[in-house]
Amino acid sequence: MQNNKPGINTICTHFGELEDTQFKGAVSPLYMSSSYAFDGVDVKRYPRYFNTPNQEALSKKIAALEKCEAVLIFGSGMAAISTALFAFLKAGDHVVLQKTLYGGTYNLVQEEFEKFGIEFSFTDGLQSSDFEKKIRSNTKVLYIETPSNPLLTITDLSAISALAKKHNLVSMIDNTFASPVNQNPADFGIDVIIHSATKYMGGHSDICAGAVASTKEHINRIFQLAKNFGGSLSDYTVWLLERSIKTMGIRVKAQNENAQRMAEYLYNHSDIYKVYYPGLPSHPDHELAKSQMRGFGGMLSFELNTDIDAMDFQRALELIKPSMSLAGVESTMLSPTQTSHSLLSPQEREKQGIKDGLIRFSIGIEEVEDLIKDIEQALEKVK
Repeated sequence: MQNNKPGINTICTHFGELEDTQFKGAVSPLYMSSSYAFDGVDVKRYPRYFNTPNQEALSKKIAALEKCEAVLIFGSGMAAISTALFAFLKAGDHVVLQKTLYGGTYNLVQEEFEKFGIEFSFTDGLQSSDFEKKIRSNTKVLYIETPSNPLLTITDLSAISALAKKHNLVSMIDNTFASPVNQNPADFGIDVIIHSATKYMGGHSDICAGAVASTKEHINRIFQLAKNFGGSLSDYTVWLLERSIKTMGIRVKAQNENAQRMAEYLYNHSDIYKVYYPGLPSHPDHELAKSQMRGFGGMLSFELNTDIDAMDFQRALELIKPSMSLAGVESTMLSPTQTSHSLLSPQEREKQGIKDGLIRFSIGIEEVEDLIKDIEQALEKVK
């Protein structure tokens, strides 16, 4: 039977485009207006209502990429995460979250949920049984992140989906590290899919955005809160994000290939103590990752031998940038203890297995040989 489903690059390039009916331009026109007609129109458009022409068009592209019915686009990944969680949680409710999470998410839960009377539990492990042990009578949401930031742990999507359905809970995932190119959680029954679109969707380190994909019913529920929180994205940035997603398929596939080669190089290096990458057979969840991912992603983490200072090493790099964010076309490194997970206490980081010497490595699209040369010269300087 012929497969008529469009490929990932076709979806990235053509879905969710706006037609330039006046001049027939090749790219979507940009509608910068913040004020639209209210009389005699089918839709009353307003930027904070997530329904300007550019917002709606981009939502369709991301929905197609994540195989979901609807999408909301936010001003940041944390705006997407917080709005999605608060849409399904109220005072007296309980949420179970996996223990390995992006530091911003962990901090949101630790600092804000108690103020709103929301109870929470972090799992002790990543098996479905670890989640089930934490479920209470008032639990409403299961929240996961796979691959996780920064240790690249893998959580079983099918198992979490089945557990959520068994207990009538909403399952949520931060799918940022995988991107829709490598993983579609909706295929495994996950209810709400969240992205920091700043990362692989933007891909050029010049956009801050977030996205939530789900059913129309769930998205409508999130929208009712989102319009009051006011976390929408400006139309100019929406337009830039739509442009960037057009190349996401080819960018991410190139980053997958580079990351696999870099992980293998680091794994076999005498100055590297440990490498965290699901594409390595040594990764404890390698087989699970193979079963639910089409590619292992462009992110890895590693620990240098204890006699090499992680910050001295990063300062000695010449090509790879020591930089805060990730997933751009340029390769970057950072120390999670000083950036993404700096708000966690040393004890909390220890619980997650995040050591002071851990380095998170976002692999770009450069030639691998050049990345290796840069790492070698930096090591020679600091050893």
